[in-house]
Amino acid sequence: MNKPTEQLKEAFSPDTFRRRGHLVVDFLADKLAQSQCDPEQAVNEMTDPESSFLEVQKLFNDFQPSGETNPANEKAIVDLFEQVYRRSIRLHNPRYMGHQISPVVPAASLSSLMVDFLNNGMGVFEMGIAGTAMERFVIKSLASKFGFGESADGYMTSGGTLGNLTALLAARRAKASSDVWKEGTQNKLAVMVSDQAHYCIDRATRVMGLGDEGIILIESDSNFRMKTESLESKLKEAKQNGIEVIAVVGSACTTATGSFDDLGAIGNFCKQHDLWFHVDGAHGAATIYSSEFRHLLEGIDQADSVTVDFHKLLLTPALATGLVFKEGRFAAQNFSQKADYLWSENEELNQWHDLAKRTFECTKSMVSLKVFTILAIHGESIFDDNVTAVYESSRNFAKMIESQSDFELATDPQSNIVCFRFNPNTDSKNSADEIDTLNSRIRAALIEEGRFYIVQTKIDNEVWLRTTIANAFTKEQHFEQLLDAIRELADRGTPS
Repeated sequence: MNKPTEQLKEAFSPDTFRRRGHLVVDFLADKLAQSQCDPEQAVNEMTDPESSFLEVQKLFNDFQPSGETNPANEKAIVDLFEQVYRRSIRLHNPRYMGHQISPVVPAASLSSLMVDFLNNGMGVFEMGIAGTAMERFVIKSLASKFGFGESADGYMTSGGTLGNLTALLAARRAKASSDVWKEGTQNKLAVMVSDQAHYCIDRATRVMGLGDEGIILIESDSNFRMKTESLESKLKEAKQNGIEVIAVVGSACTTATGSFDDLGAIGNFCKQHDLWFHVDGAHGAATIYSSEFRHLLEGIDQADSVTVDFHKLLLTPALATGLVFKEGRFAAQNFSQKADYLWSENEELNQWHDLAKRTFECTKSMVSLKVFTILAIHGESIFDDNVTAVYESSRNFAKMIESQSDFELATDPQSNIVCFRFNPNTDSKNSADEIDTLNSRIRAALIEEGRFYIVQTKIDNEVWLRTTIANAFTKEQHFEQLLDAIRELADRGTPS
């Protein structure tokens, strides 16, 4: 009879795990303290020419296993994690103002350890009893906040892209004139969406086989919100071209500028024309938790489905996305098919607890524990605190930018996204290309220098610096330091 090898015994030793776990938590707690207390800590340490994160091939070589192992060296895991930390972006640093992802509240990172330790796939209830119950609570409570009734339902999934695709598949099943699930696409189908919407909506329509004509872009206004008055003419034009529109997607909020579409107007239009109304709220639907800013989502109660990423504004480890349907039957019907080895013939389709019937994923992680842990330990009020804090910070930053003669603001921020650019000679005749080149070089220099992490975007084909104020501990002093750093880099010249 085969027995576990000595290596397996050591690898699964509870005592070894306990000692390593203490070392890792101490290591991470020290890094958290450093982020909060050390004003000189870089957001990105890969700043010297020999270890620049831009040298992808060198990093690849650095992370090749040596082939030598020493299980007795319990500190080896901390040495490895130190290497990973050095080559990673620190979201807990208040000078991180980059992509749309939140620093994690520490208790939630411990929930990730529990998820990984249990490794329970949640496709069927018997493998995910606790996780399924928690997921039910998270989705039902979220639906209630959106103003949906008891019939609302949904599930958690791996990212807003998959959430939006799933919602549009439900829209196709509910609104297409033929049964696409059984018969395939019989007609030209399309979705209408703002020209500022996230690219995953376009990607979803193409994955669904709708092609170039499958996405109808609606022009945005000067505040980068959908011109809802154009919906009627665009729908009429689509019908004349033999295209069957099944849904309108509202952005809450857009990726480039953080602008919120007029959800109430979109909802009224969809109701009038019997179209599916989906809200891509991957970033901004979390605003529903803010007592001060939830008005930005007025009209979301009319939506048929809403996607929200807990990892963007709600302090949750990625990926943790909620997809909520106003009518739960659409959540149940979306992927209906038979799998005899999982479910008996007499089980009903709308049984909510067997999640593989209802989601694209068959092996599904217990992502609900990450959100549920935050709610259990800190309460829903921490979401309000965080969203409100970063939204207020973005408005303060915008006012600071407007007061500077050498900076321009793209638009007043609606969420926690602020787009601006450096233009030291606003009265001169600098060409658009020169301004674009200057700001692109400044952004690259900022990243290489390591003090700040920001991104850039294109608005009306112009380059703008884009910040997402994701950290509630980012204060006025950090904004001042950022503007000063931009001026400094511009004055001394930036790399070409």
